[in-house]
Amino acid sequence: MKQRVVTGIFIAIFLLGYLFSMFTFVFPLLNALLAALSAYEIQKISGVKNKPLMGLSIASAALIPVLFGRQRYVFAPVVSRALDYIARHLPAFAVLLVLLSLILMLAKYSVTRFEHMAVSLFGGVAVASSYGCTVLLTNPGKFSEGLPVQVFFLMFSFSCAWVTDVFALFTGRAFGKHKLSPNISPKKTVEGAIGGIICAAVVNVIVLVIFKAIYPQKVIAPYTLTVLMSVVLSAAGMCGDLSASVIKRNYGAKDFSNLLPGHGGIMDRFDSCLFIWPCMFGILNLIPAI
Repeated sequence: MKQRVVTGIFIAIFLLGYLFSMFTFVFPLLNALLAALSAYEIQKISGVKNKPLMGLSIASAALIPVLFGRQRYVFAPVVSRALDYIARHLPAFAVLLVLLSLILMLAKYSVTRFEHMAVSLFGGVAVASSYGCTVLLTNPGKFSEGLPVQVFFLMFSFSCAWVTDVFALFTGRAFGKHKLSPNISPKKTVEGAIGGIICAAVVNVIVLVIFKAIYPQKVIAPYTLTVLMSVVLSAAGMCGDLSASVIKRNYGAKDFSNLLPGHGGIMDRFDSCLFIWPCMFGILNLIPAI
């Protein structure tokens, strides 16, 4: 229990730094680190033993969040030119990534199955792109720009993930009768899911009230949209959590790693967010068209 508390304090400190690094080049680098660690964990749990293939996936995962942030953050000139070159020829680089993955599978065919290559591409591209969406949240559609608004939306995403999860647990213990997905996560209940979604919406509205009081000149988000987004994103976060549970169940693991003692790995902490961030980015950019 003590170890879990100490790790929790470390995570809280990291998240504070993460939030307030949003307008510095550190933010895409932190996301690159998280993406690389997540790609490593998902390959490790699935039994990928092809080190060059794993290295290629981790490199791709680290590159994508930085690539997403190339127009929003100031990097060294040589880095900016390299990122712009990759962006201009992105289809060619995507094809090259797949071809290299296939070649590395053939080079170490004795320890590599096609499944391993697919997992490596998933970790190096799909998971990394979700982290990249946090970089894109620094320009939230038609709302005001500036640190307070971006911090609000990032806090909003964490609330939809973790407040939903915590209150779903407590509500499920108190009122849960109907299993949400007994074959994937037997302890989750429909009542818990509903309670978690409602509580997350309440917390998000309270946070919005506080932000509007502190920054009355900023156009953050209307209350109706906040509630609707909260419901949608909380549900998306639950899908992310269940998807991660399916992966772990497929490979007979309790956690993705023990990098965060008492909390599992990076994927265990951010599995819900990996569904929430792309959904939030899509919603915020579709709002002008609604």
